[in-house]
Order: sequence, then structure tokens, then C-alpha cells
Amino acid sequence: MTALPESTAFLTDQYELTMLDASLQDVTADRECIFELFGRKLPYGRRYGIVAGTGRAMELLTHFRFHDEELEFLRKRRVVSSTALDWLANYRFSGSIRGYREGELYFPNSPLLEVRSSFAEGVILETLFLSVLNYDSAVASAAARMVSAAGGRPLAEMGSRRTSERSAVAAARAAYIAGFSATSNLEAGRSWGVPTMGTAAHSWTLLHETEEGAFRAQIQAQGTGTTLLVDTYDVREAIETAVRVAGPELGGIRLDSGDLPVLVREVREQLDSLGATNTTITVTNDLDEYAIAGLQAVPVDSYGVGTSVVTGSGHVACGFVYKLVARKDEAGEWVSVAKKAPGKASIGGVKVPIRRRSERGTATAELIGLNGAPVGDADDRELWVDYVTDGEVNEKWLGKKGVEAAREHCTRAMKELPRTALRLRDGDAALETVLVYADGSRVEL
Repeated sequence: MTALPESTAFLTDQYELTMLDASLQDVTADRECIFELFGRKLPYGRRYGIVAGTGRAMELLTHFRFHDEELEFLRKRRVVSSTALDWLANYRFSGSIRGYREGELYFPNSPLLEVRSSFAEGVILETLFLSVLNYDSAVASAAARMVSAAGGRPLAEMGSRRTSERSAVAAARAAYIAGFSATSNLEAGRSWGVPTMGTAAHSWTLLHETEEGAFRAQIQAQGTGTTLLVDTYDVREAIETAVRVAGPELGGIRLDSGDLPVLVREVREQLDSLGATNTTITVTNDLDEYAIAGLQAVPVDSYGVGTSVVTGSGHVACGFVYKLVARKDEAGEWVSVAKKAPGKASIGGVKVPIRRRSERGTATAELIGLNGAPVGDADDRELWVDYVTDGEVNEKWLGKKGVEAAREHCTRAMKELPRTALRLRDGDAALETVLVYADGSRVEL
């Protein structure tokens, strides 16, 4: 499990606490509410998204506590009243949370997370949940496109130097859920069980008097199964040296520059001519899903991806929002509430999402039943799982086991997509989202 700070309560925005304070004063704090986390649309050009970060968010929730240090900070800054400080000192989330399984596909207006609680308990979780799911899902969505483009060839995440130190760990986790095979980030390995990899950078070669000396030293330390970086100087000469030093049993070589489609073919021919027919070729040159797709016909064995995966390949956030969609009235009945602003409207009401599938198991639509509307048939699949029930977090979704479960689920969910959904060119969402009302009427969103 990740090494978390003693408190995660300050991973939030001030206005959430000032709303809490006001609700305590006007006696609406205990009003039962439903908050929903969703995205109004997919990032431009994307045909599907992958949910990631939910298990990580639930672990952060278990540490969402206001200890003396946090309370003293709020008191000195006069952020909230003494009444609110007393309430925060005893804060423990006691509501229930349902949501899409981590690793699940999502589409416009998919209700990814439902938080049922008092207004006060739910409103202060907005920033925590959005900051985690917006980033992690962006990384996983980009990674899934890269996995599809790779066509079964393994990918390693190696973008830690292109994002913040904590985001690097989250990115490695999310990419692994989406199908990457390994990461260079050791903390992701320790915290989340992601397989780690890595051998040497150009500085290792530059440290030595000769390239041959660097290769010999690396092989002596790591064995002939290691991967040698061969583009520090002249690639052709480096490969000849590498095979002469390691023999034809050399594990692999890595290329980090050059015209890859041409260079990889030349390198493969040279390795084969030297008898190193089982030596693998890894490429790591500013790759994204389009560059990977362009190498499908080239004898690459694996890819290393850095900047593009940890930045969501151009979409570093998914645009998720967290809105109040229902509250109970004085009679205990649910009342739908929604924002109506142009371009930012939300859909109020209690929802149940279903993945509509054909008899062959291919996904065809996202159905959302509103306020008790029946949805689904024998071929369809329920999308929500319980993450928190009456304040108790379900541990099956947490830690390393939760990551493995999410990875397995992502693989299954991706297989449900129609083949046209995997095309990289711009297009509409692969599945339409349909809202089903209690009277049976339907509206495509």
C-alpha cells in the first residue's frame, strides 16, 4: 500500500470548507445528498476513456482526517468558524460510494462515481476525488491507445522525469492498469506492485574511456541478458561491439534516437547477420500512440514511453466534474437537482448505468436509468461496484490486489469495444450514451 501522509484532508480547496461552515450555520449540513463525478464529453478526438485512480482515491479517503496541525492552521487563518472546527475534528466519512470499476471504459456523461452522504460529508471530498481521477484516467486513457497501437508488443512506462514526483507514481500505476508491462519508477513498484525495469543511460557510456569498456562493465554487472544502449555514438559500430563482447546471447539493445522505421530494420538485419537472432530491439524515442502505430510493420520488440503517457498524450486531465445531482426533501423523497448553465449543464437524478451489449458480447451503448427506470437485459453488464458502504471501505479495491484486479478488468472491457473504436484518428465516442426515463422514453446524450 502507498506510503500516505498522516492526513490527506488538505488536498482540497478552501471553498469546500467554507460551504461546509455555511451549511452548519443554516442547518443544511445533514441533508442527505447524492454527488456525482462525471465528464460531459471525452477529450477532443478520443473515442473512449479508461477509468483509473478510484482505488487510489479510496485509500486517500481513509486518511482524510483533520488532526491538530490541520485544525490549528484553519484556526489561525480564520478559514472557518469554531463550530466548523469542532465538526472537522470528528470527521469520518460515514456515507456510501459506488462507481465504475477501475479499469472500466467510460463515455460522455457516464456516472463514474456516486457519493451518498450528508451534504457536509460529501461536499468536502470534491477536490480530492477530482484531482485523482482526472489525472489517473487521462494517463490510463492515453496508455490504452498506446497498448492498442503496439499490437501485443510490450510497453514500459518511463516518464518520471517529465512530471512531478508524486504524479510519476500515479502515472506508472495508471499505465499499468491500462496494459503497460512495466515502469522505471521504483516507488510504483513498491507501493502498487508494478513490475520495474531499467539498465543504463547514455551517461554510463560517457563515463568510460570507450564504448566497449562500458558494455563490458555492464555485462559483467548484469549478465549477457542485459539491454545495451547503442546510439551514444555510431549505432552500427556499437552493435558490432555489443555482440562481440556479449556474444550472440546478448539480451537486447535499445535505440533512443534516429529515423526509427529505417534504423530498426537495419539494426535487425545486422543483429541477425552477427548471429544474435534472439537479441531484442527496444525503442524509446519520444513515442506516442501515433509513432507506435507507425512502427507496426517494423521489427520492434518493445517500446519505452515517457512524456506522452505521463501527460495523457496531450490531454493531462479528463474534464471530470463533481456535482450535486439529488437531495432529499423534508418528506424523505429524492429531489433531482442540476446545473443549467449553457455548455455546463448537468443531469440531475438518481442513476443506474448499464453497458448494453450484443449477443456476441460487443458493447453497443451506455444506458443510464434515471430515478428508478429499468434498464438492461441478459446480455448487458452492470457497471457500478461498491467502494464504501456506510463508511467502511471495501479493501478488495485497494493496494496491489486492487491494481491487479483493475488491470485484468481493463483487458476484459477493452475486448468488448467494436473494432472501429480502436482507430486512432479523430471520431465521435465509440458508444452512444442513452438516458432512460421511468416512463420508458430515451434520450441520446
